[in-house]
Amino acid sequence: MGSQMLVWRFNSSFPIVNTQHPFSPPTTNYSVVPKKMSLSLKRKLPILLFDIMDTIVRDPFYHDVTSFFGMSMKELLECKHPTAWIQFEKGLINEKELGRIFFKDERTIDLEGLKSCMRRGYSYIEGVEGLLIDLKKNGYEMHTATNYPIWYEMIEEKLKLSNYMSWTFCSCAMGKRKPDLEFYRDILKQLNVEPSCCVFIDDRMGNVEAAVDAGFIGIQFKDVDLLRKDLARVGVVIETS
Repeated sequence: MGSQMLVWRFNSSFPIVNTQHPFSPPTTNYSVVPKKMSLSLKRKLPILLFDIMDTIVRDPFYHDVTSFFGMSMKELLECKHPTAWIQFEKGLINEKELGRIFFKDERTIDLEGLKSCMRRGYSYIEGVEGLLIDLKKNGYEMHTATNYPIWYEMIEEKLKLSNYMSWTFCSCAMGKRKPDLEFYRDILKQLNVEPSCCVFIDDRMGNVEAAVDAGFIGIQFKDVDLLRKDLARVGVVIETS
């Protein structure tokens, strides 16, 4: 089964984008368009916004952390603090505080060991780095749009993701997480573009649906081959030599 794709259809003053009609910026007179739209027309569109964990990078939490703690996933979810990681992702607590309250009973954890476990587990999802290389060669503007704590720096240190995209939108810096509508609104404010000029890619359908509600074009990531096809359907042309 192919990846699920949701496409926001915008009002009649903009072109309709769907899987049959590729994305193309409207052709119009710059002198009569709003400043935001005029700026958009001068950039290569659409702008691509990527979730990171389990979209670009393998998430060690679901693969390695249970072994680190010697627990099943069910046991880990029952024992861990219900909001500590969310607070860490939003930048509300630092890693020392995370280590203190990681478990409900505040048992001591090997924080450096946990970080090493996470660091070892970070890797590009199969085929994704090749796609990013192709998108960069074709001149597309790409940004992260991720729920992740300051440990994104460990991902960058290991995988050099900034070779392909900017770590522009990360929950730990924004103080907001997907699928909060304000997360998406902040993206639009900073990029200074209409939402219809952005393609949002995420493995979690809830985050994609929220992006679509905010006016973005949304694609749910399943695997890289399907993502290439879905990007092509919304007009992201990838020419390879």
